[in-house]
Amino acid sequence: MLSNLNIVLFGTKFPENVGSSARAMTNMGCSHLTLVSPYSWDMDKAFPLATAKGRDIVERATISDDLAEALKGQTRVYGTTARTGGWRKGVMTPSTAAPLIVEQLRAGEKVSVVFGPEDRGLTNDETQLCSRLINIPTSRDNSSLNLSQAVLIILYECFKNALDKPYTPSGPPDERTTSFEEQEILATNLQETLLAIDFLKADNPDYWMMPVRRFMSRIDIKRNEFNLLMGICRQIKWIAGQTGRK
Repeated sequence: MLSNLNIVLFGTKFPENVGSSARAMTNMGCSHLTLVSPYSWDMDKAFPLATAKGRDIVERATISDDLAEALKGQTRVYGTTARTGGWRKGVMTPSTAAPLIVEQLRAGEKVSVVFGPEDRGLTNDETQLCSRLINIPTSRDNSSLNLSQAVLIILYECFKNALDKPYTPSGPPDERTTSFEEQEILATNLQETLLAIDFLKADNPDYWMMPVRRFMSRIDIKRNEFNLLMGICRQIKWIAGQTGRK
């Protein structure tokens, strides 16, 4: 989805920041990069921070001398700003802008997000070319963000909204919850282990095992944790056997 989104870096002073931004774009599946009047542009300085994944984005970047010219053909233009108030009304946050951007991309519109120079951002004249403005909320003590950080934050919000369903991390198969049978196997092995070290009374081990079983029922034992506890039980029983305990 974000492959159709155009990131516009206007007046970027450091080619390294272009490289870092290209890397952030690859993380979020965005590949269209436009550079407008980059200061002392040096592709070789951008490559190391772009890494191998972002190198292609840097190489294929469109370079223009004029912001208005670079935005021709775009149907929606979002500008980023660190300054609010005054006539800069209705400024959106990345989380409120992202759903609109994704909706417009799905409708086939051509959308650009413009980022200004690192030292001053976009001027009033430059923001007039933008249909909406986005501000990234930060601590009042330090409102300055690195260019690539700003790019990543906005693209991350867009990426989340572009997903077909909410992202839920899936762990390895051995992180599934243990079955009833596995829980019984573990309880039996734990009881044998506690008997081997004389922790449980041999005359009625099932009775003395009840508090342990209640404790186990309150925790969500995963399969990898089951394997770990089973291994501990085996080792303890082996040591108990080495010391002559039956």
